[in-house]
Amino acid sequence: MKLKNHFKATKLYWLGGMCVMGLLVVFASCNKQKANSFSQYVDPFIGTDGHGHVFMGANVPFGLVQLGPTQITHGWDWCSGYHYSDSTIVGFGHMHLSGTGIGDLGDISLMPVMGDVKLTKGSLPDQKSGLYSFFSHEKETARPGYYAVHLDRFGIDVELTATKRVGFHSYTFPKSSENPAVVIDLERGIGWDKPTEAFIKMENDTTISGYRYSKGWAKDQRVYFIAVFSQPIKKFTILDTIRMSDTQKEEMRSIFGKVNFDKNLSDPLLVKVALSPVSVENAAMNLRAELPHSNFEKVVADADAAWNEQLGKIEVEMSNDADRRLFYTSLYHTMIAPSVFGDVNGDYRGADYKVHRDSSFTNYTTFSLWDTYRAAHPLMTIIHPEMVEDIGKTMLNIYQQQGKLPVWHLMGNETDCMVGNPGIPVLADLILKGYKVDEQLAFTAMKKSATLDDRGMNWLKQYGYVPYDKEKTFETVAKGLEYALADWAAAKIAERLGKTEDAKYFNQRSKSYQKYFDKKTQFMRGLSSTGVFREPFNPFHSVHMEDDYTEGNAWQYTWLVPHDVPGLINLFGGEKAFVAKLDSLFVVKGDMGEKASNDITGLIGQYAHGNEPSHHITYLYPYVGQPYKTAEKVRYILSELYHDKRDGLSGNEDVGQMSAWYILSSLGFYQVAPAGGIYVFGSPLVNKATIKVKNGKTFTVIAKNNNKENIYIQSAKLNGKTYSKSFIKFENMIAGGTLEFEMGNKPSKTFGVAKKDRP
Repeated sequence: MKLKNHFKATKLYWLGGMCVMGLLVVFASCNKQKANSFSQYVDPFIGTDGHGHVFMGANVPFGLVQLGPTQITHGWDWCSGYHYSDSTIVGFGHMHLSGTGIGDLGDISLMPVMGDVKLTKGSLPDQKSGLYSFFSHEKETARPGYYAVHLDRFGIDVELTATKRVGFHSYTFPKSSENPAVVIDLERGIGWDKPTEAFIKMENDTTISGYRYSKGWAKDQRVYFIAVFSQPIKKFTILDTIRMSDTQKEEMRSIFGKVNFDKNLSDPLLVKVALSPVSVENAAMNLRAELPHSNFEKVVADADAAWNEQLGKIEVEMSNDADRRLFYTSLYHTMIAPSVFGDVNGDYRGADYKVHRDSSFTNYTTFSLWDTYRAAHPLMTIIHPEMVEDIGKTMLNIYQQQGKLPVWHLMGNETDCMVGNPGIPVLADLILKGYKVDEQLAFTAMKKSATLDDRGMNWLKQYGYVPYDKEKTFETVAKGLEYALADWAAAKIAERLGKTEDAKYFNQRSKSYQKYFDKKTQFMRGLSSTGVFREPFNPFHSVHMEDDYTEGNAWQYTWLVPHDVPGLINLFGGEKAFVAKLDSLFVVKGDMGEKASNDITGLIGQYAHGNEPSHHITYLYPYVGQPYKTAEKVRYILSELYHDKRDGLSGNEDVGQMSAWYILSSLGFYQVAPAGGIYVFGSPLVNKATIKVKNGKTFTVIAKNNNKENIYIQSAKLNGKTYSKSFIKFENMIAGGTLEFEMGNKPSKTFGVAKKDRP
């Protein structure tokens, strides 16, 4: 196909990964769809409606660049800059978040325009009041590595693709275009983002460079860029909302640049925009390394190939196309972040805000660890072994540069968002699974991070728990439970290294969850410094950031002891009472109140699948010999709380965690304990899955007689031998081999029931 004919001649759109032809031409890629094209099953629109908050646009797996539309609307459902309900575009930014509950980024935004335009955001419905344009979803296309849209206001067709560090734009202006131009917007970002300093200049007749500094969720973000145009620049204007200055020589600190071209452009205007967190010179170096040519179609094909390589790490056979679309779209969502945060030569901006160079590893950012330690990182240890050690080294570098392991790290900045020490279980997990990092340094980082005096740990050290009357920022139960599971993970590494006293100390602290448990009500409750539970108490009630829990209530947080399920069972007084309470969780109803967090969604009774603290709960039944209840609830969630429509997520994606739960659960297992690799069985949705693991080996999961009715595991075999346990270890998976399940429509009376076969 020819670029200039892409929209005009074909009117080809991609819907749910299927090719739909308009007019006369069919793309060869649609006619000759390869059997191993996994990207054809990805629908990037899933999760862009409802409260999914997923990124929409063009990128490659784990790339620094996420190039896509940013809309004029701000708010919780626009944390990624895009929501399907909206029909406006104010620019195409090169960096976006996916699935977060806070908005940021949107940096280095380009907007193709015609004629004079106002630089303000504008207001509805008058497009001329600002820079934005309306668009129609009927003229919008998205697939992995490619995005296209028609800007109604200007009649411009936009196509986007990307490499890891370079965004590639193609703008087809109307044939009779007057004053075609591109506005480079260094002012607007997403959500909390505010510019602090910007600089732009013209390098030559095809090149613009500059930088943007900003503060928001990331308090000191710095992005450098270089933009190369395929047509000579006729006029370059530096603008802001107060002044306009026509110059090609003067260098000004500014917010906008307007690049004008000759009218009646006969070919699409191509723009290559390379980013760097370090310098303009490094951005130019990244451009030379990753995109030395101007073949847009090749970059689209290369991006698709990159996605297919990663998506192909799990090849599944499923009962229907809807499930297959959900599976590969979920896998796609898990690979948007962590993001590369460095240049091709190893330069990166550290957590100390200094430039470092280390070409021995790839530096990453966007660590939503409170979410992702639960499933996204355990999934990564299985299918991305080539990344895991670099993730570990990145985390240790962050520790050395900021004095503690990352909590929620974004673009080199510690946001301290959410509670606990989630970096500890992630680091411990990869060590316990045999990945190579500096273990002595890792434990030093864990110990230091767990013994600071910030975020309530000072009270934990003094009282053995976090008292609600001392910790004035609330959320004490959530903080205490998260600290306990992280302490357990630290203890495991101390034991591994023979640090007896440290192991004893952290094991003791890992039991601190017991302090919050009220045996009378059988809930985890806020406890004062004098040992008195907070009154009044309502286990349903939730007040966002102003009670004892984080985005949840007592019903949901009582189960947050994934590191010591037997200990939790004992608190209830035994298995019978534990099961009775756990059963109640999924049926009980109650009013959470008007001030409850927006994140408490996907409710089954009081189980909240739309938020991460609940994600392990359905997998607790095998610990008491009742795996069939896990099967029932997991299958219900897979079929009812995920679907292949635009609002197909029951909560915001949280940087891959929601989708990672779906992937692992579809394969038939989930890691409950936060480190070490014990994956508890549920109910596989796949009929067969071939998983590429370490050292070129494959691990195959087969579910025989699997269907909507046959949801219960009757028996299992591992490498041809009878396997009676209701869990599998990481070491069994990465050794390669085959796990076979025999499925049935009634609970097995024997499989996983005996105590010796429980996790």
